[in-house]
Amino acid sequence: MKIGEVSCKTALSPSSLPGLDYSLNPYRGCQHGCAYCYVPNVLRIPRAEWSCFVDVKTNIPAVLSHELKKKKRGVVGISTVTDPYQPIEKKHNLTRYCLEQLLIHDFPVCIQTKSSLVTRDIDLISKFSKSEVMFSIGTSNDNERKILEPYASSIDERLVAMKKCRDAGIKTTVFFGPVYPTIKLDDISGVIDTFTNYGAKEIMVDKFNLKPGIFENLKKFNISNFEIVKDELYFKEIFNEMKKYEKERKIKIVKAF
Repeated sequence: MKIGEVSCKTALSPSSLPGLDYSLNPYRGCQHGCAYCYVPNVLRIPRAEWSCFVDVKTNIPAVLSHELKKKKRGVVGISTVTDPYQPIEKKHNLTRYCLEQLLIHDFPVCIQTKSSLVTRDIDLISKFSKSEVMFSIGTSNDNERKILEPYASSIDERLVAMKKCRDAGIKTTVFFGPVYPTIKLDDISGVIDTFTNYGAKEIMVDKFNLKPGIFENLKKFNISNFEIVKDELYFKEIFNEMKKYEKERKIKIVKAF
C-alpha cells in the first residue's frame, strides 16, 4: 500500500446524493479493498490500482475551516468516495480534525463507514445538533465479508459499534448493501431483528452497482449463487420482503438512491 501526502484546494464538494448537500473526503483511495467498489469508475482510476494507494489530504482541516465561514449550512456526507475511518485514520486523524471544524459551525453530518473506529469520535459526533452514523453491511456472514471486504471491520465489530453510537444518542442507520447474493428471503426477518437489536432506526437497501469491470472482478471470488446479482427481480424480492416488516418492527426501510 503506497501512502502519499497531498494538498487539496477544496474540502466541501456539492453532493447530488439524497439528503446530502456536501461531500467531504479526507482521503483519496481506500485501504478496505472491497471487490465491488464503484469508486474507481467514478474517479476513472484503473481498478487494479484502486486498493494500492491512499493519498492523505494533509491540509483539509484548514481548508474546511476557511470554507465553513462562507458556506451555507447544509448536511455534510463523510465520506462519499472513500471510508473516513479506514485504518490510516488512526494515524492521521483527518476525519476527527474535520469533525472538530464542522462542530464549531454545527453543520449536520452523515457519516458512512465499515469501520468500528468511528466509536473513537463518539465524543464529538454526539455533540452535533444533528448527526447520523450509517454502517455499511451487506451480509451477516463474516466469512463472506472476508472475501469481498478483506480489510474492513468484521460484521460483529460494526454491530457493536452501532450499538455504542446508539447508546450515545446518535442516530444510527444501516446501509444494507450491496445485498450479498447469498441472502435468502427466509433470512430477512433475522437480518432486520439483528439490525434493530443493535440500534438501527432505518435501513437503506442497495443492490450491487455493476459498473464496467465490477462483475468481472467479482467473478474471481467463490461466492455462492453469485450470478443472481445481475437479476433485478432478486433485489426487488429482497426489498419487498423487508418492507413487510417495516410497521411490525417499527423501522424505516428505503431503497438507496
